[in-house]
Amino acid sequence: MINFPDFNSIKSWYNAQLWTKDMVSYGVVCNKITADQYKEITGEDYVAPTP
Repeated sequence: MINFPDFNSIKSWYNAQLWTKDMVSYGVVCNKITADQYKEITGEDYVAPTP
């Protein structure tokens, strides 16, 4: 099992342009951040990926 980073790490890496929106969305998929936290980080609503 991968040890996914927490909200603060994800947010700082996104702000430093080290992470993309796709990478941040994976945090929601892994239940490490919420859809609301995704919006706080990216400024956009979270849209679940389609299979």
